[in-house]
Amino acid sequence: MALASLAVLLILTGYAALCAIRPFARCRKCSGIGVRIGRRTVKACRRCRGQRYRLRAGRRLLNTGRDIHRAGTRRPDRYDTDRSYTPWS
Repeated sequence: MALASLAVLLILTGYAALCAIRPFARCRKCSGIGVRIGRRTVKACRRCRGQRYRLRAGRRLLNTGRDIHRAGTRRPDRYDTDRSYTPWS
């Protein structure tokens, strides 16, 4: 049980380090080419919009967590602390 927990912890730590070092990965739909080749047409990939890279799921989770933390810990605005101020007066 402890060995399995350690293995999962090591895998998650490795993935977190990978997301920190290389936040973008090749698009899985177009294999990093940026275009989709049909029978007669060549179109930009809809998933990556022709950019060839996608944001990793772990990095997206990290960005969302950071945004939530920043929104919850920022200083209140002037209107929140000034009791005498009313926007309608």
